[in-house]
Amino acid sequence: MMIHEITEKVGRYKARKRIGRGEGSGHGGTAGRGHKGAGSRAGHSRRASYEGGQLPWFQRFPKRGFSNAAFTKRYHVINLKMLEDRFDDGAAIDLEVLAAKRLVRDTNLPLKVLGEGDLSKKFTVTATKFSASARKKIQESGGTAVDAVRSEPSKD
Repeated sequence: MMIHEITEKVGRYKARKRIGRGEGSGHGGTAGRGHKGAGSRAGHSRRASYEGGQLPWFQRFPKRGFSNAAFTKRYHVINLKMLEDRFDDGAAIDLEVLAAKRLVRDTNLPLKVLGEGDLSKKFTVTATKFSASARKKIQESGGTAVDAVRSEPSKD
C-alpha cells in the first residue's frame, strides 16, 4: 500500500476539534482550558510576549554599545535616466518640481542626484548632493549642477 492510497481513503481535510460539546467528544468538561487560573476564565487574553511573570526575554540581555542609526542622513535619491525620460531640454529641475511630477514623495528630505543613465539634454539641476558621475554627466551635456543650501531643522 502506498501513501497516496492511504490519503485517498482518509480524505483531504482533518475534522476540526469541537470543543465544549460534552464528555463524549473528548473535549468536554474544561474544554481544553485546564483547571482554575486566569487562562480558564472567560475573556482572558495574554499578550504574545508575556512569560508568566519571569523576567522577559529582552530584559535578560545586557544593554551595551552604541548605534549611529539615529544619526543617519536620509535623502530622496534620483538617477539621471529618470530626468532624461521625464523632462524637456533646458528644464530647471529641483525638489519641488520633482515632487510635483511625483518622482519623489514629498519635499521633507534633501535631494541627492546619482549618475545612472546617459544624459543628452541640457538641464539646470538643483540638489543638496550630487554623485561625482552625476555632476560630470550634467556638465558634459551642457547643463549646470547647482548645490542647494539646505538648513537642517533645529533639534531642540
